[in-house]
Amino acid sequence: MSENIHRDLEAEITARIGKGKTLVIHGARQVGKTTLLRELFGGRADVVWFNTDEAATLAAFENVTGTAFQPYLGRATTVVIDEAQRIPDIGLKLKILHDALGDRVQFIATGSSSFDLANKINEPLTGRKFEFRMHPVKFAEMVAHHGLLEERKNLSNRLLYGWYPDIIANIADARARLVGLAGDNLYKDIFRLEQIRKPAQFEKLVKALAWRVGSQVSLTELGALAGVDKNTAEKYVRLLEHAFIIFRVGSFSRNLRNELKTASKYYFFDTGIRNAVIGDFSPVEQRQDIGHLFENFVIAELVKRRAPFTTVTDGFWRTKTQQEIDFVEVADGALSAYEIKWNPEARARFPAAFLASYKPQKTLVLNRDNFFEPLLCGS
Repeated sequence: MSENIHRDLEAEITARIGKGKTLVIHGARQVGKTTLLRELFGGRADVVWFNTDEAATLAAFENVTGTAFQPYLGRATTVVIDEAQRIPDIGLKLKILHDALGDRVQFIATGSSSFDLANKINEPLTGRKFEFRMHPVKFAEMVAHHGLLEERKNLSNRLLYGWYPDIIANIADARARLVGLAGDNLYKDIFRLEQIRKPAQFEKLVKALAWRVGSQVSLTELGALAGVDKNTAEKYVRLLEHAFIIFRVGSFSRNLRNELKTASKYYFFDTGIRNAVIGDFSPVEQRQDIGHLFENFVIAELVKRRAPFTTVTDGFWRTKTQQEIDFVEVADGALSAYEIKWNPEARARFPAAFLASYKPQKTLVLNRDNFFEPLLCGS
């Protein structure tokens, strides 16, 4: 791992090795999936690696049976398939291998395109897998790496350049690396696997989302800005979600008659990617969008901090009379509400109607002086 940053997911994966399930690790390109597995298994003689960039790997998976696959194993007890989405019918083939050899071989597959990998794995591997999602480096992981004081000093850099391992390790060259990384992440797999016929419109839609982080946005509006119809805009947004570039936060609603029930906001998992999309790396003190950028950062970190296999619902709360709460999260029945303000002097209040109706366990106003408090404990 760049800078030897310990990833929390390592313990979750280690705990489930040898439990009779195939392990599937999803995540965007270059978030550290391969590096993590090499830390766990690198140099071991009982592990065989399949790199799907190589023709020999694709040939090995052409006509899979337990008997035909056995010669590839030798004495290996663990099989790692990197970027498994490139193998046609990978879910069915993993099922065949799991059923034939899973009692003595641990299969592990990584993938950077869940719209391809997950759709082809979920049904064939039902009941046979543990799934994990890996994100860019978390704030809490960086705090564990070099301490809270240092990481708070780095906040401005993190807001501008984000949390990808290669960027953290090469901050002096962050801008050039991010421009290349954003292109690879946003377009490479999507264009190749989904045969996007209008890449210019797709890129316009991505930029429209980047400019509107923290704001309500409709698919009709996005389509109009990108020059495509609503259905195409919906498809493009879905692809970006499934490629782990953005995530949707819907409206939170249960009780009140005037609550918004169908609105959406979209955020980027990494603020550096977002800034690369719009081509703006200006210092935080000069930015007109610092409020939305900081909100994106905090909400993304609240989402990234969640442990695997936990069930959390979330959303933003707003009424037709413009009362609003930035982020509401329900974990294990406990409701927490967050207002997010870059300026520690900014005033924020939680509407009485929300408090009376939902009785949140926690109400937190997070700013650049105290944002780290909920990020250092899992949900």
